[in-house]
Amino acid sequence: MTRTNKVLVIGATGHVGGQVVSQLAASGTAVRAFARKPEAASFPAGVEVVPGDLTAPETLVPALDGVDAVYLTWPMLSADKAIQVVDVIAEHARRLVLLSSGAVRDDLEEQSNPIGKAHAAIERPIRNSGLEWTFLRPYGFATNTLEWAPQIRAGNVVRGAYGAASMTLLHEADIAAVAVRALTTDAHIGARYELTGPAPLSRIEQVAAIGAALGRPLVWEELTRVQARQQMDWLPAEFADFVLDGLAAMVDTPGQPTSTVQEVTGSPARGYAQWAADHAADFA
Repeated sequence: MTRTNKVLVIGATGHVGGQVVSQLAASGTAVRAFARKPEAASFPAGVEVVPGDLTAPETLVPALDGVDAVYLTWPMLSADKAIQVVDVIAEHARRLVLLSSGAVRDDLEEQSNPIGKAHAAIERPIRNSGLEWTFLRPYGFATNTLEWAPQIRAGNVVRGAYGAASMTLLHEADIAAVAVRALTTDAHIGARYELTGPAPLSRIEQVAAIGAALGRPLVWEELTRVQARQQMDWLPAEFADFVLDGLAAMVDTPGQPTSTVQEVTGSPARGYAQWAADHAADFA
C-alpha cells in the first residue's frame, strides 16, 4: 500500500471539508488546509493552514509543496478554471478525491441538468489528468436542511414545498469518512461512489426529527411551488427549478439508499435523526 504523508484539503472550511480535516488529523495524517481567509479558520491542533483562492490557481502551487493527495470541494467555477486547477494539482500531487454530485450521469456526454453539468466540468479534466482519482457522488446533504434554521429559531412552523418528498440525506461525517479512506488507501482509485444516507425520509419527517432533537414539536406548512420558488432567489433560476423538479419527483419516487458508506468504511451510514441531534445547536 502506498503511504500518504500529507493531504491538502481544499474546501476545508465547509461542512464536509471540515470533517475531512478533523478525521485526517485524528488518524495521524498530516493535514494542510487551503483557505481564502486563514485567519478566520479554526481547525484541530497540528493542522497547517495556508492561504489561497481557486479563482487564482497559481496560489495552489505553494500549498501543494510536499503534498501526496488532495481533497477537493469544487465551487462550480468555469470549465476553464477547472482545467487550470487540475493541471496545477497534477503537477505536484499523485491523488485527488473530488466531492462531486449524484446528479452526474456517466451515460451522457452532455449533462441534462445544471448541477450535473457543473460537476462534470471538473470530473472530466481529472479523468484525463493522470492523477489517481476518486469521485464522491452524494445524492443529498443533510446540511441542506440548515436552510430551515431561521424559521425554526423564529417559531415552530417550517414552510416549504413538497413536504412528502422522501430522500436519503447524508451526514457530512459519512461523506468525509469515505473521502479519508480514498485519500489514504489504494483500494478506491478510479471509483465513482454513489453515496446516500441509510433510508428515505420525507421533508415532513425531517422537520419532526429536528423537533425531537430540540425537544419541541415542529409543524410543516405546505407551500405551492410558486411560493417556494419565490423564497429561492438566492439560487440561479436554473438551479432552483432543478431542485424543485427533483423534490416533485421524490414525492412519488423516493430516493433509494446505497450501501456504499458501509462497504467503504465498515460502519453503517448515520441516520438523519443522528444528524439532527448533532446539529441541534444550529437550530436553537
